[in-house]
Amino acid sequence: MERSMISKVKTNLYIIIGSILLLLLTIASLFIGKYPLTLSGILSGDPMQWNVFLTLRASRAVIGASGGFVLGVAGFVYQTIFRNPLASPDIIGVSSGASAGAAFGILFLSGTFAITASAFAGAVCCVILALSLSSLTEDKDGKSIVLAGIAVHSLAQTILIVLKLLADPEKQLASIEYWIMGSLNEINLYSIRFNIVLCIICMICLFLLYRQIILLSLDDHEGRMLGVDVRRMRLLVLIIATLATASVISMTGLISFIALLAPHGARMLLKSNRISTMLTSGLIGGCLLTLGDILARSIASTELPVSIFTSLIGAPVLIYLCLRRKSS
Repeated sequence: MERSMISKVKTNLYIIIGSILLLLLTIASLFIGKYPLTLSGILSGDPMQWNVFLTLRASRAVIGASGGFVLGVAGFVYQTIFRNPLASPDIIGVSSGASAGAAFGILFLSGTFAITASAFAGAVCCVILALSLSSLTEDKDGKSIVLAGIAVHSLAQTILIVLKLLADPEKQLASIEYWIMGSLNEINLYSIRFNIVLCIICMICLFLLYRQIILLSLDDHEGRMLGVDVRRMRLLVLIIATLATASVISMTGLISFIALLAPHGARMLLKSNRISTMLTSGLIGGCLLTLGDILARSIASTELPVSIFTSLIGAPVLIYLCLRRKSS
């Protein structure tokens, strides 16, 4: 009983610390960048500072915190339902589909909104194709979804290569490569409001379904004994998590490491697989993406891809957590 109380207090403490850290990083994100902003300038109504604050900084801060949170939660869901610590949105072709869709948008469409919509459509199409292929088999443990995802990933990569060959090397190809490397630059909240609403709805659904998600981490036979329709529930949860992931990466481009690292960090800190772990995974993801974005726009004279910094932050942390787990 006493050990359970200590564990609960420790869990709540980690959640509070994670929430405060994410809040502080989000506030810092509002004021860090090429154009200096001050609280006094914003409060005094300086037109230039207000314009920068509303059109650039606020959008990036919101997407950094919420997008990282979504990727962290989605990574937790993928690893749980597939019972695979290396599972991520790439496992069923979400990222490669979004890349192919974004490349198509850059080549044949115009405007940030059109590229975002094209990337989202590409991700969703790949998921639909992967799930359709897996439904043709009698598999009941989810392995066919992974195999179908690998096939769809290869197909999307082939399409992406063809689109790169068709691109103008001086303009369009550079834009495609920059999108693939990920960035929160030039994101406008007005143009991506649909993505934000979809992310919120998906997160609410996943947290409401957390009990079923945890049960999916058990053996399929045990899950059915506990009253869960394993195949249908896995499919439902997978679709919701994938829609949320597609909504984020269609806005930001490919963001590496967050969906893989955040769940590992949450599990190693809390040593459990509960709703608190899913929440902590989201908080870690939000902190990672926000910090990566701050570094991407402040460490050099030109803005760098955010995935460089999420990888630089994530890889050492994951190595440390693995060593810590081994020693314990």
